Amino acid sequence: MSPRYLTKSRFKTATECPTKLFYTQKPKEYANLNNDNTFLESLAEGGYQIGSLAKLLYPNGIEVEGYVHDKVESDTLEHLKKEKVVLFEAAIRFEDFFIRIDVLVKNGNDFEIHEVKAKSFDPKDPGIWRRIGNGLTKDLLPYLQDVAFQKWVLQKAIPNANIRSYLLMTDKTKNAEIDGMNQMFRISVDKKIIENIPDAIDKTKLARSILVDYAVDDAVEYILTHDIETPGRRYTFEEATHTWAKHYKEDKKIPPILNSDCRDCEFNAKDTTVLKSGFRECWKEVTKFTDSELDEGTVLDIFKFRKKDKLIQQGVYKLHDVGRDFIGDFEDEPGVEGISTQQRQWYQISSIPENYDLGGFCFDRSLVAYEMSSWKYPLHFIDFETSAVALPFYEGLHPYEQVAFQFSHHVMEKDGSIRHADEFLCVEPGEFPNYKLVTALKDALEKDNGSIFMWSSYENTILTAIGDQLKKDKKKPSNAEDLITFIHSVTRGGDREMIDLCKISEKSFYHKDTKGSSSIKKVLPALFKISKFLQDTYSKPIYGANQGIPSKNFSGNNGYAWYNKDEAFHDPYIRLKDIAKEIAGSNSNAVIIAEGGSAATAYARLQFEDMDAKEREQYKGSLLRYCELDTLAMAMVVEAWKEFIEKD
Repeated sequence: MSPRYLTKSRFKTATECPTKLFYTQKPKEYANLNNDNTFLESLAEGGYQIGSLAKLLYPNGIEVEGYVHDKVESDTLEHLKKEKVVLFEAAIRFEDFFIRIDVLVKNGNDFEIHEVKAKSFDPKDPGIWRRIGNGLTKDLLPYLQDVAFQKWVLQKAIPNANIRSYLLMTDKTKNAEIDGMNQMFRISVDKKIIENIPDAIDKTKLARSILVDYAVDDAVEYILTHDIETPGRRYTFEEATHTWAKHYKEDKKIPPILNSDCRDCEFNAKDTTVLKSGFRECWKEVTKFTDSELDEGTVLDIFKFRKKDKLIQQGVYKLHDVGRDFIGDFEDEPGVEGISTQQRQWYQISSIPENYDLGGFCFDRSLVAYEMSSWKYPLHFIDFETSAVALPFYEGLHPYEQVAFQFSHHVMEKDGSIRHADEFLCVEPGEFPNYKLVTALKDALEKDNGSIFMWSSYENTILTAIGDQLKKDKKKPSNAEDLITFIHSVTRGGDREMIDLCKISEKSFYHKDTKGSSSIKKVLPALFKISKFLQDTYSKPIYGANQGIPSKNFSGNNGYAWYNKDEAFHDPYIRLKDIAKEIAGSNSNAVIIAEGGSAATAYARLQFEDMDAKEREQYKGSLLRYCELDTLAMAMVVEAWKEFIEKD
């Protein structure tokens, strides 16, 4: 059995919630949403690239390789016998604590800890380390606590060491000085990092061009000499480390203290028939609720509610036990501006007012009808998939600039007919997609003057960012001015400004199953439960069929259905997974993408991993199907709304 050490990652987990330590490292017992995500997160966030770039700052650095505790510790100690040495992944142990330091620099009795983080940082921002009240700002607190823990362990292991601490991150104020940084570190088939830097390039200078090594001694000292606050508890640093290490080593649970952060607990299993839910164990232990009582809803479910912790501290846990006075002063019925946030919260807690209740949901026909009266046909529904790429594609770009690599476009004619009209996907390694995407989008949307729709303001934000890139780019394309003009026309304030369907939905539609959310992933399944039009239309295999709704990625003689009344769920995004398996046929390793985070990870894999042509095509096909469903979903929402408006 492996030693149960308190490591950097477990220390971070404990700072979030000490009880979580009991559930970690038990993959066969407790569900953990973060399991197996370390590599993929590093890939998507650029962690491995920034880590590899950071090593170039130390040409003579030595990698401490391996994972066996005793071996890597002994190798580290052997290297530290040298007067001067730079180690990557140095392994330091003290009692029940074990850390791997990204970069450890030793010069006699002077040591430097350099913690590498895949984060963009402005070193000129004087407020980044500012103390507020009795603590530090939260922006970088988890990173600073990480470094503080490493210094504490190293100091315990080498008591006479003089230790300086640094965070090593990308500098958001710096521009790439050369083209091609994006592809200088790739991932081999066996998950090894392949360096691909031309011989003529000074590697150390390359690393310095966008990295900043920021001294954090003052912040680290503050953390080490002040209490650590976790939900409901305060510890001295020394007390926290020893308490957490002892409980983890002995596999004893630290009693849970419930709080609003429980909502995002990674140990909240949705299906408890396979693995246990740490979240449920904590809540049942404190509240004495049964599973069925938890299923009825807790205060954690209240939409955009900031007083969850206050309720929990008062022992109010159940959703339906929340008093109206906690929500504030509001009218019972929606006004001319539609459903307010407070009304939405109260609908969750209590119920929809009787004269607005249409059977478990409410819908403001007048508001939506008014919005629709200004729409111009044909209607255009667009959705983007994006990623923030760590290393810039070209000279002049910053680290972590947004990259828009995909869009889908559905069209609805005045007669109600729908078609998947256009799509764009650019995932070729090293190819900057932003300007090509806008060019393709411009071509798709300028065929008429119909209204353009997005779900939330995200597409507006991305297009505005691309417009800014075009303005400052020294190597801008020949059609840059046309693209900038187009972007201005469809973004906020433009004469063809995109319409946000999410805002309309939030003001006009509420269904108990959405739990107050206006995410399309919540709204669409709710609409399928109550819309006879959607049920009747999409229970037939017409999507992609020869005489059905035209599709670019679901085409076939038989077509596909998005609804099955006999299934327990009515969610096209779940249905997408079944359709993807059907399309894949006998391929049990088929790539299935059904949410945005997976799309961004897929893009990272297509950019930086070496994979064969067949696997690349599987990823591309899955991306295209997922994004197509996003814009079809928007059209489906409008179809349901039209049905509700036309009802007597």
